[in-house]
Amino acid sequence: MAIMLFPKNFLWGAAASAPQTEGHSSTNGKSPSIWDKWFEIAPDKFYQRQGPENTSDVYDLYLEDVANMAKLGLNSYRTSIAWTRLMPDGVHVNPEAVTFYRQYFQALLDHHIEPIINLFHFDMPWWLMARGGWESREAVSKFANYAQVAFEQFGDLVKRWVTFNEPLVQVKAGYLYGFHYPAVVNFRKAVQVGYHMLLAHTFAVQAFRQANIAGGQIGIILDVTPVYAKTESASDQRAQRAADLLNIRSFLDPAVLGHVPDDLLELLEVNQLTPISLLGDGAAIAAYTVDFIGLNYYRPKRVQAPTKPATPAKMPNELYEDYEWPARRINPYRGWEIYPEALYDVAIMMRDQYGNIPWFVSENGMGVANEARFKDASGHINDQYRIDFMKEHLQYLHKGIAAGSNCFGYHTWTFVDCWSWLNGYHNRYGLYSVDLDHHYQRQVKQSGLWFKQLITDNGF
Repeated sequence: MAIMLFPKNFLWGAAASAPQTEGHSSTNGKSPSIWDKWFEIAPDKFYQRQGPENTSDVYDLYLEDVANMAKLGLNSYRTSIAWTRLMPDGVHVNPEAVTFYRQYFQALLDHHIEPIINLFHFDMPWWLMARGGWESREAVSKFANYAQVAFEQFGDLVKRWVTFNEPLVQVKAGYLYGFHYPAVVNFRKAVQVGYHMLLAHTFAVQAFRQANIAGGQIGIILDVTPVYAKTESASDQRAQRAADLLNIRSFLDPAVLGHVPDDLLELLEVNQLTPISLLGDGAAIAAYTVDFIGLNYYRPKRVQAPTKPATPAKMPNELYEDYEWPARRINPYRGWEIYPEALYDVAIMMRDQYGNIPWFVSENGMGVANEARFKDASGHINDQYRIDFMKEHLQYLHKGIAAGSNCFGYHTWTFVDCWSWLNGYHNRYGLYSVDLDHHYQRQVKQSGLWFKQLITDNGF
């Protein structure tokens, strides 16, 4: 008997992306993204030289995956459209891509699974990267045009849209810390890129409003790392505020409240980081706010005062430094702290600071390496650690909902094991395993069977 019930019509599902699952990355009319080109240029950067060409072969196996989703009882699924597949040159529409996505989305609907479709998941087209990528203001209008085409082609099937997945990850990984292509380390460029992505989101929302999709809603998916200060000291609290402004409020405030926080504008000005803007940008941000928010939560962010503060700051660690909480629990495969309590804090933040706007947990999951060692006699991977991880987080989410937070769903990352950028298939996250050596064969894990019962009971 379920003892912790979630709201009626709660969205239970999973999340994924086109570049991490579809495969067929150089075929069927698709043009290269930055990931295709980077793998071509520097394959040794990628775990076991696992590149983006095949990933989990969802392009061929989506019907099987959708049928498996229905077996577990999922009522929603979030994935993305590949810009490089739909508009390979940024101008012309690829008819094969339209057919593929329409069949994919219709299959979901036929199985009573709502498609929640994202427009961009780290996969900048190479043709646009060659013209400056997100450093260029041109990318704003190109993205808005792509969004308009997507709404025109699929608006009859898809009612719930999101513009970006984790734009700040692209900013930090690509332009601040050198993890992702173009591997730039430049605070000023990172801020400008972030601003252009915010504007691209804004004008995509404008295109959505103009498309007037019946019953349609649009949002954005942000990675939320709740910021906790080491102490109550003034210096640690200043560090916490700076980290909060840069890592959470920089996108959440404009998307929901329609303005960039004054404190953030001041922080950027003092540190000579103010981005180049045009007259009318602020009015557009104010006019085109979202209907809902998706929040990806994996870990908290703990900070302390910087040991070497500087003004102007050349890097964020001159504003705040990471702090390791002595009582932390760690997922050793990712090196990330496990702190489910933060999901309650997130719920209350959305209730109290953002008008209790509808929101959902758009990603939450646990990556573990070499999961095949946990196979039981029936051939299922016994991933009790993943079940425990989800249960703990759902307990605190439920507490937040009970306190009045307007959360309408929970999506785990992910449904089938997927390719994860430079990490390839090193860590697995899926409710279903993917056997890369045997035609991408799927096999449900114990977490998938538990998730099925969770959905059946609408709680646990």
